Amino acid sequence: MATILERPRSGADDVRPEGITDAEWQTRVDLAAFYRIAAIHDYDDFLYTHISARVPGPDHHFLINPFGLTFDEITASSLVKVDLDGNVIGHSEYGINYAGYVIHSAIHAAREDAHWIAHFHTRDGMGASAHAEGLLPLTQRALYIIPRLAYHDYEGVALNLDERERLQADLGDKKLMLLRNHGTLALGRTAGEAWSGIYQLEEACSAQVAALAGGRDHVLIAPQEAQDEALRQIAQRPAAAAASEGRKPHDQLVWEAVLRKVARTLPGFDT
Repeated sequence: MATILERPRSGADDVRPEGITDAEWQTRVDLAAFYRIAAIHDYDDFLYTHISARVPGPDHHFLINPFGLTFDEITASSLVKVDLDGNVIGHSEYGINYAGYVIHSAIHAAREDAHWIAHFHTRDGMGASAHAEGLLPLTQRALYIIPRLAYHDYEGVALNLDERERLQADLGDKKLMLLRNHGTLALGRTAGEAWSGIYQLEEACSAQVAALAGGRDHVLIAPQEAQDEALRQIAQRPAAAAASEGRKPHDQLVWEAVLRKVARTLPGFDT
């Protein structure tokens, strides 16, 4: 995965809190960039949604946003480190949103591949999550998301720890989720995979909300043959990836583009 070290830094080495390893600092820089690319795309919800990243190492700690900072203010050094029991590790001027802890700790604990998790409350994400039929096969994006999409029913604000078991069960082995009447979620092994997942899901939700503005009876569902072809193509993706051996992986290309965009638009995240 591309790192921020591949381009000029903005003094981050001078502000790194004491005791943070190189690996943790790199994760912090990438997570701060993730928050800022979400802000650039208007996926933030003032103070109220979350992106987390597992801290490299054996301790099962993860990083999450400090409650009180907006996404475009978050920096590598301001992120809060917590354990799976919700204890803050080290010093922070801010606490964390407890509902964010409940959701993110559930997935970090259950999924070894959940190194990065994004959960948003966008207008269109919430709109699609409240549709009785869920995500419909209306667009090319949706066709490739639907087979990989899980659903979790709304239980109120995520303050009850026992909801974590149901969230884990509903997610299963999927990497994308619509939380009914609530919002969107995506996870990945890399920042690029998680960003690509949440971006594609959000954009599919937006397209659905726009299409349904004219009423359910007037939308064009993709032909069944096209839906079947999408499933076949998804199954062939590993072979297609192998055919491009020697080129940069998709997730890396995505994340390098994110870092360039954030550096141009909202610099200062790597401090």
